[in-house]
Amino acid sequence: MAYDKFTVLRSTAVPMPIENVDTDQIIPARFLKATERKGFGDNLFRDWRYNNDDTPKSDFVLNNPTYSGKILVGGKNFGSGSSREHAAWAIYDYGFRCVVSSFFADIFRGNALNIGILPVQVSSEFLEKIFAAIEADPNTELEVNLPEQTITLLATGESESFNINGYKKNNLINGYDDIDYLLSMKNEIEAFADTRPF
Repeated sequence: MAYDKFTVLRSTAVPMPIENVDTDQIIPARFLKATERKGFGDNLFRDWRYNNDDTPKSDFVLNNPTYSGKILVGGKNFGSGSSREHAAWAIYDYGFRCVVSSFFADIFRGNALNIGILPVQVSSEFLEKIFAAIEADPNTELEVNLPEQTITLLATGESESFNINGYKKNNLINGYDDIDYLLSMKNEIEAFADTRPF
């Protein structure tokens, strides 16, 4: 299944300065029954977003109309806990295309990259600058430039570089998952197969 191509993303951001956000908080286990990757966004951060009677919690950031955008800015150690792919599915299905943090759990990072979400790891100092800028002005825009591997606070021009695996970078730019990547090489694979003895 192909995903949105990711090259340069300019967007406002949703700030969630909470450390150690684990995958059970991102998508509680009781919502893991579905096998398709659709509908999980409705239950993203379910227990933080809603009361027991399903009314929205007014003090949770996703319920605050002041903040919006395709970038989620999280605290340190984002995506820890179990390896459930559904956590990344929920973030993508909600509409986020990038998550920024000063540290990501490795399995979450891999799951995010596999489905078209770019995890951008920045220094703790730059993360604090992002949070401060959004607090001062919720309309603050970030630019995430995947080809250049930079993230920039557009209001100030302050920028930082981030790392990404070259294969995953290529897939994101082209909107590929692993199967799409293989299909993109179909002609080369068939040509190679034709040179092999039966």
